[in-house]
Amino acid sequence: MALPRCHMVFPDAPFPHPQNPGGRMWYGFPNGYDFRQAHDFAAPADLLTSRQLLQEWLQQITAETGIPLERTLLAGFSQGGAMALDVGLQLPVAAVLVLSGYLHGQITPHQPPCPVLLVHGRQDPVVPLACAHQTRQVLQAHHVPVTYHEQNMGHEIQPVVLQQIQQFYQTWLQGETPAGNKF
Repeated sequence: MALPRCHMVFPDAPFPHPQNPGGRMWYGFPNGYDFRQAHDFAAPADLLTSRQLLQEWLQQITAETGIPLERTLLAGFSQGGAMALDVGLQLPVAAVLVLSGYLHGQITPHQPPCPVLLVHGRQDPVVPLACAHQTRQVLQAHHVPVTYHEQNMGHEIQPVVLQQIQQFYQTWLQGETPAGNKF
């Protein structure tokens, strides 16, 4: 992606994925879990570990690059999007980008809340579109500025999503939210 004045770094999830050799995950799900049933995301030890590791990684990146959290856009896909929301909303990051993600549960956004880009596929067979709708509603109820896009796609990142990320980033560089408010 052509993102001027941008330094990109990508964390690896800390745990090996049991069904994808070489794959990584932030935490496991109960056998048969499919997002249509309630799940207590607050309790699993692997999620608590991942949350702590991601916070530490962000602090390390800030120290190494000299780029403060206030100038950091935290992005993630699927579980990574859920982690970006979970950790990013509690920190003074510049923005959170969530691609095919979801909320772990209740939120208490850092004040003032950072803007969030939510992009989700209408035909997502992994994380149902209803999760994106619920995420948007919860964020809006907490007065988090949300830019929301649905695409005719599944659980994936198509070129149009990359264009939406670039547009969101350009808006951020100009110092305004999509609603015209200053960041």
